[in-house]
Amino acid sequence: MRIGFKTGRVGVGIATAALMATALPGAVAAQEGEPVAVCELAYLTGDFSELGPTLSNDVNVPAEAVINLDPPLGRPWQVYHEDLVGGTEEAQAYRRCVDQHGAEVVVSIAHGYRTYRDQFLEGVAENDGPVSPSIHGGSIPSNLGGTPDEPIFRAQGSDEGLGHGAVVKAADLGAEDVVIFATEIEGFQLASNGAESALPAEDIELLARLNVPPGESSYRTSAQTIADLDPDAVIVQGDANDVAILIKGALEAGYTGHWIGETGMSLPEFIQTLGTEPIAANDSIGFVAFGANKTTPAWDFYSEMWTEANADNPVDFQDPDNPYHFSAYDILVQTALAAELAGGYQASAWAPAMREVVSAPGEVCYTYADCLALIRDEQEIDYEGVTGSGDFTEHGFNSVNATYTQYNEDGSVSDPETLSTEALLALVPTLTQAECDESNVCEW
Repeated sequence: MRIGFKTGRVGVGIATAALMATALPGAVAAQEGEPVAVCELAYLTGDFSELGPTLSNDVNVPAEAVINLDPPLGRPWQVYHEDLVGGTEEAQAYRRCVDQHGAEVVVSIAHGYRTYRDQFLEGVAENDGPVSPSIHGGSIPSNLGGTPDEPIFRAQGSDEGLGHGAVVKAADLGAEDVVIFATEIEGFQLASNGAESALPAEDIELLARLNVPPGESSYRTSAQTIADLDPDAVIVQGDANDVAILIKGALEAGYTGHWIGETGMSLPEFIQTLGTEPIAANDSIGFVAFGANKTTPAWDFYSEMWTEANADNPVDFQDPDNPYHFSAYDILVQTALAAELAGGYQASAWAPAMREVVSAPGEVCYTYADCLALIRDEQEIDYEGVTGSGDFTEHGFNSVNATYTQYNEDGSVSDPETLSTEALLALVPTLTQAECDESNVCEW
């Protein structure tokens, strides 16, 4: 099966009149065959628009090539993509998902969550939904989510955790001082906060933190500052394009050293903007992310499915190793299995089921089809996916193996290197916590 990509406020997949209908969250139990509106908060325009098509494809492929072959409860997924309009209108996109499409599943609540958290919680309280699997989690603090009242489950670790990983890697490289560069996007700021708070634990000096607007055509001032300070390493938290522009500018200003970024640098847009000359000129360029478990049947099925499903799609979409691709696949498979176990997409039942389908005890299974069959046979399951055990933290972070991946001089990447779990666990107490009152009104 080969999956195409479509943009805009339209559904993708099976185009029949029945499938264009939607079920309002909390309404009377849906009938078998009635579609489930699955609505992605999508980056189709603005600063992240170069990433939007591939991120949306990460939702399309699991839905159409896996889940809709035998949908949970007999209800196929109808996928919609609501544009965040430059990344600044997440609240409006969320409202369109719910009001216009009757979304029972909202995918990828992210950087703008603080602006509509009250609306989200009110909707869940009134309608027992929507539920929200999130690919990256954006800037949501580590003590929010993962409950029936706030049913957000995240495919990746926290943004701050990426900052922690960058510091652990800087220490591995022998860095005694660093500069932190961050664009003024909340998630990147949070990751940079994580890096800054972790530096004392590794006895690394912070020479400067450079906070700048995203989407600039040049970061000449920051590049010159980095060259003047000459740090052992630069920790960069920003859009793949912005980071590539900065690295090229710093090279022109005379700086070479170690550059440590985050998961977005795994996307092909980074190397397309950077080129290969800066890689050879610097000591190293790489990024902190997380690795897939390639030793189980889960990887065998996923990688073959992904390659085939994307055969007619742009080459940028085709690499099954990309962490956005495989983490999206896992969280959406988990979402579907939880719906089957829970008997629907009501948050009160779905959130506990998200934990049940990935946790022992239970029959270990590796694919959606095999796990679904076991659930229908009324057996307990323990889904072991591509990202690993799949177990969730108290607040809904998927268990991931933190890694560092370095770029080779030809623009290819090395095999991911697993970062020290012990070093990362030691930094957990520094994670930002939302401060919430008795009414669950939170500030961060």
